[in-house]
Amino acid sequence: MSLRTPLGRVRGLGSAKDGTHHWWMQRVTAVALVPLTIWFVASLVALVGADYDTVVAWIGQPVVAVLLILFLFTGFYHLKLGLQVVIEDYVHGEGAKVACQMALTFGCILVGALSLFAVLKIAFGN
Repeated sequence: MSLRTPLGRVRGLGSAKDGTHHWWMQRVTAVALVPLTIWFVASLVALVGADYDTVVAWIGQPVVAVLLILFLFTGFYHLKLGLQVVIEDYVHGEGAKVACQMALTFGCILVGALSLFAVLKIAFGN
């Protein structure tokens, strides 16, 4: 028989507020991706049939480069948040869960950094 109260037994087992920030960030990035995706798709449709030099000149415009970087950053962050929840819900082994989370984080950072580098390289010239 324990003399601890029910509150005392659960205290320190985790915060009920921890997921709120994650949930809000997923919603904020989703809302931010709506206009960015519309802009990106409309731009790609406008560039259909354009040659390589035209596309490079388009990416080289400052406003386009900034919007493209925002689109990529927001997209990869939203991707990471969404897949993180999938891993937490469906990967049951603790070691596998940690390995998947690390692979996801490093993968998103790597591909995001490479994308950022590509946009900046085109925007500032070869």
